[in-house]
Order: sequence, then C-alpha cells, then structure tokens
Amino acid sequence: MDAPDLAVETEGLGRRFGRRWALADVTLAVPAGARVMVTGRNGSGKSTLLRVLATASRVDLGAARVAGFDVKRQRAQVRRRVALLGHHSYLYEAFSARDNLVAAARFLGTPADRVEALLERVGLAARAEDPVSVFSAGMRKRLSLARALLQDATVLLLDEPYGELDPAGFALLDRVLDEQRAQGTTVLLATHLLEHGRELCDRAIALEEGRLVWSGPAADLPAPGVL
Repeated sequence: MDAPDLAVETEGLGRRFGRRWALADVTLAVPAGARVMVTGRNGSGKSTLLRVLATASRVDLGAARVAGFDVKRQRAQVRRRVALLGHHSYLYEAFSARDNLVAAARFLGTPADRVEALLERVGLAARAEDPVSVFSAGMRKRLSLARALLQDATVLLLDEPYGELDPAGFALLDRVLDEQRAQGTTVLLATHLLEHGRELCDRAIALEEGRLVWSGPAADLPAPGVL
C-alpha cells in the first residue's frame, strides 16, 4: 500500500462510533493531482472519511496514507500537507477576518504575508476589519476557504463546500478548484451536487452506510437510486 504516485490510499479502513461503523472496509487509491467527488446519502460516511484522512478523527480498523504518510503514526506530517474545509468553520467570532487568518498562520507555522492576497481572492478584502460575528453564512464559508488555502496543501479535502454560497461564491470556488488543479493539488470533494460534481471531477466514489459501493469515472456515476 505504498505507491509514490498516489495521494490518498486506504486499505480496509474502518471508523466506529459506539456500535455503529461510520466507515467499514473502505479501500481507495487516489492518484496525485486527481479531483474526486465523494457522494452518498446523509450519514453515509462522507464527512467521516474526510476527517479520518485529515487526522481529525481516528482510525479504528485498517490503514490510510495521505501524501505518503500514515494517518496514525505520522499525523504531524499528514497535517502539514492536508487542508480540510469541513461543516464547522471553527472561526473566532470576535476576531476580524484578517485576524482569523493571521492567527491561523501562526498556528500552522506559515508566513502571514499571504493574508491580504487571500482575503482579496475570496472577495472579503473590503470586510477584512469586520468581526466574524457579523458575517453571513456565505461569508464565513469564504473565510474558511481562505484559511484552508493558507496551508498550501498538496491534498485538499472539501466537505460540502458549495453549501451557503451564493452564485458568485459558486463561481469563486470553481475558479479556486481550477487553480488548484493547475498547481497539481489533489482534491476530494464531498457533495450532493452530482451534476456539478460530474463536470468538475475526474473520478467519483459513492458511500452507503459507511461502505464503498461504487468507484469510477465521475461522468459514469449512476443516478441516485441506481446503486
């Protein structure tokens, strides 16, 4: 389970919450630079898979490697190469947009000299001094995206990133994904927007009750209810 051209690889991966297996026997191989749609019903294990790959949730069974590093034994190395945009923003409400990114840069040990450019990139430059507490859900999503991009990750994990975004935000995220592709970044995109995901992604996987039930070219992903 060690190929240099694979950005993500799992073998028999399992994650349990009490008696319920949120992930069960998931085996994946994602080539470096690929863009993969992760789909499935609510509760199928999409978020859990991304959190395990980001080392935000532990592995109970099997193994996983991200960017060549084991998620159990080499967590620090994985975290330096992975960025996760999840459901929860974990932003500091009383901080301004700028101060949130500066604090994140300090925590990550990365230079803060990209903060202004990132605020401009996500359309928040004019609101950089405003506290997050007055931001709309879409603005918070934009700021969370900027924080994820601050890491300059080789693997980007996006959990329903289009949620809360308006049409301009949709277009912004599409542009960011195109930029990431040009940089060779591997992207796993968990989404219910199947048609959009088919257009954006090279490959797709579908989960059902924590199990991998389909894998293949994104354009060939069956319609809901067919799997």
